[in-house]
Amino acid sequence: MVSVVWKGRSCVLLLLSLPISVLQSGANQSPLFEHQPFFVTWNIPDQVCRRYNISLDTSPFHGVTTPAKANQFLSLFYTDRLGLYPHVDLKRKKLYNGGIPQRGNLKASLTKAKEDINYYIPFNQGLAVIDWEEWRPLWDRNWGTKRIYQTLSVAHISQKNLCFTEEQAIEISKQQFQVAAKSFMSGTLALGRAMRPNYLWGFYLFPNCYNNGWEHPDYTGQCSEKVKRQNDELLWLWESSTALFPSVYLQVGLTLWTALMVRYNIQEALRVSALPRGNATAPVFVYMRPVFADQNKRFLSQVDLVRTIGESAAVGASGAVMWGASTSCEMLSSYLSSTLNPYITNVTLAAQLCSNFLCRGNGRCVRKKSNSNHYLHLNPENFRVMYVQNRYLVLGRPTLTDLKTFNKMFTCQCYKGLNCSPRTIFIKAEGHCKTNFGFRICGCSLSGSHSLWIFHMCVCVHY
Repeated sequence: MVSVVWKGRSCVLLLLSLPISVLQSGANQSPLFEHQPFFVTWNIPDQVCRRYNISLDTSPFHGVTTPAKANQFLSLFYTDRLGLYPHVDLKRKKLYNGGIPQRGNLKASLTKAKEDINYYIPFNQGLAVIDWEEWRPLWDRNWGTKRIYQTLSVAHISQKNLCFTEEQAIEISKQQFQVAAKSFMSGTLALGRAMRPNYLWGFYLFPNCYNNGWEHPDYTGQCSEKVKRQNDELLWLWESSTALFPSVYLQVGLTLWTALMVRYNIQEALRVSALPRGNATAPVFVYMRPVFADQNKRFLSQVDLVRTIGESAAVGASGAVMWGASTSCEMLSSYLSSTLNPYITNVTLAAQLCSNFLCRGNGRCVRKKSNSNHYLHLNPENFRVMYVQNRYLVLGRPTLTDLKTFNKMFTCQCYKGLNCSPRTIFIKAEGHCKTNFGFRICGCSLSGSHSLWIFHMCVCVHY
């Protein structure tokens, strides 16, 4: 829980006239948490910490969950928790449920998936993430150890018809594999949407930008045109998904290029989410970790958090999911209180402030220049994040300069169906506040003005 403390007793008069741009495109659905255009969800296994009575402060997070439990805000479905997912266990050299999608039983899988959904997901709202990573639905993306699915597919078709040439067997296997993969993924999503329509459904790691190669001096972070074309081929998946869950786990050597890697991953997610929806986008929730993927005892620095959480908020993601943990509960507890929690509090509150100011709470702020380094942060000269009595407090209020900065750097991406017509909004003179039986009342004397509170500031908006 985060609270805002009003600093000072007198009400504030704002005298400004600012043109505020509003995006007509990119409309998004309203946030899952009211007045929270950007939030961070906790999905970290913490059973060991509880067993040793080591407390982890998760108060700034919206939706505190753990991967192992049922009946949570975020339900994470691994391969054995949803349906009968066909895959190969290379370590055990064992095929499960046919091994490849063509040999799977979709009807039986959906029957079991129905039972799984009833068990894991309650009747309310939240996020449903399917984590099926063993194979990818596009044939050409099954490289490395995933080539086993190509090999088994070719063997499967060759056994049925010995007359096929190698080229014919590969081409037919590719078609059958992709059709079956699509059926399993889209069919499972359709079932989930039908049974739990208030949950946002999608697959972990989709979409992927595949923008590795940061060790090269000319690294830009951009997705290649080939990757974009392949992602376009997955239009059926973006049509079936009601949320997208890309991943931006960091490695130590990536640090200097983190912002570029994160930026273009999210931009690609926003791009493909709009393909089936015209000017609307499905919400994007970015998976990240508090530690480096290749060094799980090394936590992300403040700069790393800016380039991951901060970058996600600034480019238009709806939220982030914090997954995985350090091997040390003591270190994680200390990191939360010293670094991660204050930063999450800062970003989520800055996103809320900007939303209230630019969008009247009907949308989220996104960068005017997508490739800039402007972030949704509270001005440290005017705000202070404090931890008091088991909750985080933000002491301060925005100045006219702070609001002008938001207006200069950001624009408004309105929520679907909420006042998205392109126009100029002017904030005019003389908001005034008065006290009435202990309550501060915001009123405007300008004809045709709308009054609103922005962090305890009375502002008149004239249309």
